[in-house]
Amino acid sequence: MLAELYPNEPAVRLERQAEEIARARVQAGVNYPSDVDAGLALGRRVAERVIDRANNDGADREWDGSRPGSGPRFWEPPPGSAARPVSPVAGTWETWLMKSGSQFRPPAPPPFGTPAFLEQARAVIRAQQQLTPEQKRAALFWQGGEGTALPPGIWMQVVLERLHDEPLTTPRTTRLFAALTVAMADAGVAAWDAKYTYWYPRPENGIRDSLDPDWKPFVETPLFPSYVSGHSTYSGAAAEVLAHVFPDQAQLWRERGREAGLSRIWGGIHYPVDDIPGARMGRRIGELAVGRIERDGAEQ
Repeated sequence: MLAELYPNEPAVRLERQAEEIARARVQAGVNYPSDVDAGLALGRRVAERVIDRANNDGADREWDGSRPGSGPRFWEPPPGSAARPVSPVAGTWETWLMKSGSQFRPPAPPPFGTPAFLEQARAVIRAQQQLTPEQKRAALFWQGGEGTALPPGIWMQVVLERLHDEPLTTPRTTRLFAALTVAMADAGVAAWDAKYTYWYPRPENGIRDSLDPDWKPFVETPLFPSYVSGHSTYSGAAAEVLAHVFPDQAQLWRERGREAGLSRIWGGIHYPVDDIPGARMGRRIGELAVGRIERDGAEQ
């Protein structure tokens, strides 16, 4: 899988590392050579199936450059930037749990310039004026900009810390991350479907064009449309899966999910109207993942 994802990495070196790790089990006296050979062969067969699916899921589809329109009603890069939008066709990628990326698409947000839009913009301004130290820390923790682990990676880091204190068995840990990542993969497709259906302007542009020409957000504005919040969608999905796997901490996980979504309003890069539908979509996708866990008997 790593050789496929990182083609610049020497495949021979990756294969050698895999075999070295596997042979260490024989050297440690905990496996026979035949166990290692069978395990390596099985792992490669699984990877071939995943790679075949990945090569046909639409993720290499090119954007044709079409937009619904221009002007303040629609997303533009932040002031001073001429960057292209990030992954405009990601909402069309093949999904794992949903029927399609549009399955849970929310209705349109209030149009730019309307009283409802202006109230959303003022809510972002008020949130930034009243930021607490805790909210600033949350905004920076969940920021997940380019060059970082990004929001799904941040969630996986959070879960790894949880497992360090209370580990699961290897099969259950693997299954947890499979459900978590599949749910977040679909959450990303659903969020990007909405983003590039509506091309909603970010607060940095919307506020400057309607209320305050000098306004700036607390964190850096991402290079894609605002509605819905990807953080809210990813986090709603992740929180539902984790609440199911760790039922004694369900409230804690859902609170972390809400914090992640709200952090984008505190950071000044999303409106409240971006957060609520995104979180709702994420929860519904998380419920699909939980249903899959229950159906396949992974908890028996």
